[in-house]
Amino acid sequence: MTATPSQPYSPMVPRAHRSHRPRGRGAVRDALTMMGLPLVAVLALPAAFAGGGTRRWFGGRAESQRAQAQAAKDAAAAAFYELDTAQRDLRISIETITAVDDSPAARRAVADFESLGRRIDEASHQYINAVDAHELDRDDLEASAASRARTELTAAKDELGRVKQELDRFAEGLGPLIGKAETQLARLAPAVERARQALLAASDALDAARGTGLKADDLAARLATLGPELTRLNQGAGQHGVPQTLERAERVTREAEAVRAEAERLPERAAEIGHRLVSLRTRAQALTTRAEQVEPVLSELRRRFTASCWQDLQQVPEQAAESVRQAERKLAEAQTARDEQRWPDATALLSTVRALLNATDEAVSAAGDRLRQLNAVQKDPQREIERTRFAIRDAQRLAMAGRNTPDPRHARPLDDSVSRLDRAIATLDGRHPDYWHFLTETDAVRKTVAGVVARIREERGAGH
Repeated sequence: MTATPSQPYSPMVPRAHRSHRPRGRGAVRDALTMMGLPLVAVLALPAAFAGGGTRRWFGGRAESQRAQAQAAKDAAAAAFYELDTAQRDLRISIETITAVDDSPAARRAVADFESLGRRIDEASHQYINAVDAHELDRDDLEASAASRARTELTAAKDELGRVKQELDRFAEGLGPLIGKAETQLARLAPAVERARQALLAASDALDAARGTGLKADDLAARLATLGPELTRLNQGAGQHGVPQTLERAERVTREAEAVRAEAERLPERAAEIGHRLVSLRTRAQALTTRAEQVEPVLSELRRRFTASCWQDLQQVPEQAAESVRQAERKLAEAQTARDEQRWPDATALLSTVRALLNATDEAVSAAGDRLRQLNAVQKDPQREIERTRFAIRDAQRLAMAGRNTPDPRHARPLDDSVSRLDRAIATLDGRHPDYWHFLTETDAVRKTVAGVVARIREERGAGH
């Protein structure tokens, strides 16, 4: 609250705020009456009793107006102090909001508070001017002057009261913003402390890992990048802002906890990589042995079945051998990465080895599986036929359930499946049946039928 009275203004005890009580006959009479002197004796006292000079008497009306003016002055001073206190308290709330919140609502609140500040200044000037314009202690104060003083001081008090009401309404509307700001401020100190503790824990975990002979250079580098962030946290929210400091503290906590977790797991990770190296090396050796057995299987397939049954497997032995050699080279690179403690590189190389060995395993297994399937269908093709017909009949019953005629969308693919199965069966006639073609056709028919069944159930489920 700013104001410039006609005389020097003290922020501690402004002239406008001093309480001046009249020292006239009424005050003396009251004091002496309290001392036990009768009123007659009071009136008979010489004027010198007042201690050197007394105010001249102008009658009861002037004294009454003076008292009313003084009362108005006191009431205005109380209203001024009340408004000043409320404004100071609200300024603290506004500063809290601006320190935390930069939203449009917060910016509007600041602008509205500044506008209210101008209204407060105007009301304060009106009050101080009214106080400065009237000397209620003057001995020759006339009743008319006291009346004007009372009127102006009362008007100033009323204006101060109206502005105070506006300020109170404005303060009530700030509730959500203040609550949000106080919540963030309450989070600030714990968040910064958590970040400090997380950094300390990460540093301790890193020291422990290094104590086992592990270098952990990548973790040390990641931890080092958090050093400047800790410096900014220590500088405080006053320099960097509350939202930014909260975000920084949470980020530092997350990254430090990640470093700590990895440092604590590092010895286990090193041991795990060592185990995987041994396991994958053993598996590669086993696959080498299995790949050598593919050629005899292919020889039997060539001797007993048509070319279409085994042509796609011709390259398996060569491809398997090359895949195993490539896997062994990657294993050697992974071993080097492990020895140099390049853990991410070692992990990536081992994943590549695993993928190579999985693909080789499938290719090597495919030759033996093919021979077993062809042996089974050559011995008893009827079993495959019945298995496929059962799937078709089951789908047809489902398509007719609750209907007199099947839905064409379901009936057509099922009818086509019946025809396709019949054509596949026909390929078994002749001197050299193509059993692999027969098996791929029956498998395709079953997949088509399964798709029809899934659609029927989905449609009926949605309808239900």
